Amino acid sequence: MHSPKPAHHSAGKPVVDAAAEAASRDRWSGGAWLFRTRTLQGLEILLDEAFVIPGTGIRFGLDGIIGLVPGLGDVVAGMLSLVIPLAGWVRGVPYVTLVRMAANLGIGVLVGSIPIFGDVFDIAWKANRRNYRLLVRHLAAPRRHTGWDWAFLLGLAAILGLIFAIPVVLFVWLLAWLVGH
Repeated sequence: MHSPKPAHHSAGKPVVDAAAEAASRDRWSGGAWLFRTRTLQGLEILLDEAFVIPGTGIRFGLDGIIGLVPGLGDVVAGMLSLVIPLAGWVRGVPYVTLVRMAANLGIGVLVGSIPIFGDVFDIAWKANRRNYRLLVRHLAAPRRHTGWDWAFLLGLAAILGLIFAIPVVLFVWLLAWLVGH
């Protein structure tokens, strides 16, 4: 968002251009509906819970349907899912929660990209529902993190460390094996 420019100076003080200020305010007002709690809840339902498989009680949304499209489906669904974490950032959700939201979304997109298994995982994981609940919880109790928030991040860091360590260990093992033979 750009800031309004002074139109002219009066007695050493800038006078703000009223039209520029109104246009700036209207731009924000026009998009503010997207970040309202009610809108975000509707988006969460649309993406993760809008439909039911008859006789099962299993709920899924557009995220699960869009994810069926090979290649781009999970990327497009992931981009739609960015709205809730973005709203959290705009509304002042703590960074630990934003990282957790990003991890929920990343796990959903990464595992969701695996054919068939990923689609089933997306329906069960429901990253949008998880992120919406995190948003609501942290707006109700600002700056209050639970042990689960930190445990989730610590577990995620451990898993990422393991993922990055595996190629290094395999490389060292392969190098030792080559030197030994």
